[in-house]
Amino acid sequence: MQKSASASSLGPGGLDLTQAFFKPIQNTAPPSPTKRHTKISVIGVGNVGMAIAQTILTQDLADELSLVDAKADKLRGEMLDLQHAAAFLPRTKINASVDYSVTAGSDLCIVTAGARQNPGESRLNLLRRNVALFSSIIPPLAKYAPDSILLIVSNPVDLLTYVAWKLSGFPSNRVIGSGTNLDSSRFRFLIADHLDVNAQDVQAYIVGEHGDSSVALWSSISVGGVPVLSFLKNQQIAYEKETLENIHKAVIGSAYEVISLKGYTSWAIGYSVASLARSLLRDQRKIHPVSVLAKGFYGINAGDVFLSLPAQLGRGGVLGVTNIHLTDEEVQRLRKSAKTILEYQSQLGL
Repeated sequence: MQKSASASSLGPGGLDLTQAFFKPIQNTAPPSPTKRHTKISVIGVGNVGMAIAQTILTQDLADELSLVDAKADKLRGEMLDLQHAAAFLPRTKINASVDYSVTAGSDLCIVTAGARQNPGESRLNLLRRNVALFSSIIPPLAKYAPDSILLIVSNPVDLLTYVAWKLSGFPSNRVIGSGTNLDSSRFRFLIADHLDVNAQDVQAYIVGEHGDSSVALWSSISVGGVPVLSFLKNQQIAYEKETLENIHKAVIGSAYEVISLKGYTSWAIGYSVASLARSLLRDQRKIHPVSVLAKGFYGINAGDVFLSLPAQLGRGGVLGVTNIHLTDEEVQRLRKSAKTILEYQSQLGL
């Protein structure tokens, strides 16, 4: 499945035409040692997986893109659909297979595959089905791409990032969940919309669980470098705490709203994950709120738990966690969020 028939270099009668179009130049300079081959694998070619793949291609983030899915026909169809756009995209080798050996040599493996929740199904039962699914995904990735970084996008992302860490045997710095990176983008958008400024000028984080127990870090929000809440206080400008809480509620409800309108989310998470891939593979050392092993931070000591904290990302994965100042209330909410995740995690038996 790695090449379509149209991609063959063989002409009529089986004649190899590869050398016919170009005359080799002797003593050409070797490839630049500073340019290394970059390979990304995306596991799962549903709406989210394909949005991520498309964004990776348009942003020229990889020299090679491998797709993996259990549905062979859909997988081949998606591969061909992307390959046929080659004339309009940066040069990237695209291949696909139901066999995980296609991921060999990957620098980054992005997992989007996950079981869908059935009507009336409990969150715990859904989680157990996803754990079973991950048991068939993560070990092969660890086998064929042992030096890769695992980026988990499947939900519930914090719990499944923990599962991936346990199943892979990778060090925690190389197992990351997409976490609240997108939630924080939604947060920045809503604040920017409220203040009529550019979202890129808003510095704001959502941390904790990617879900209902997430924590909005209002104390550290700044716009154009100006701390918002302290500025309002110093200028004696009144604001209602309810307004802040409503913005956070809107962040939590954003995905539900999109799903109710179009049936699924795709483009925003595609751009969010691409931003993480860029920071990781290009060693940009940017700060992203992503799901990391949080034990030992902010008094979270009850057990190994993954949740989102502002973390610096680079070629080595998670390079560090930002020592951002939290208010006592924010710390308590973060610990409560960790407790929520641990309660479900304790029932998995891993």
